[in-house]
Amino acid sequence: MNLKPLLDRVVVRRVDSETVTEGGIFIPDAAAEKADQGVVLAVGPGKRNDKGEFNTINLSSNDRVIFGKHAGQSVKVDGEELLILKEEDILGVIN
Repeated sequence: MNLKPLLDRVVVRRVDSETVTEGGIFIPDAAAEKADQGVVLAVGPGKRNDKGEFNTINLSSNDRVIFGKHAGQSVKVDGEELLILKEEDILGVIN
């Protein structure tokens, strides 16, 4: 990937949401909401503190994360839609 995030930003690939409910009802793409989960592709070095040192981000590549539905900025890189989030926009990590 040719995208390196800066400071406390994280590059995430959205994970597709389910297209069929538990009851077997098909959800068309036009009605489906954007996924609020994704896989971390790249992590920036972190924010600088008052001493000028980086506070590292507690995430790594391939972590599966949850974020707000309207968080981050969508970008297209090499024809793939990715999301750039701030560390504070990530709500949790799924184990």
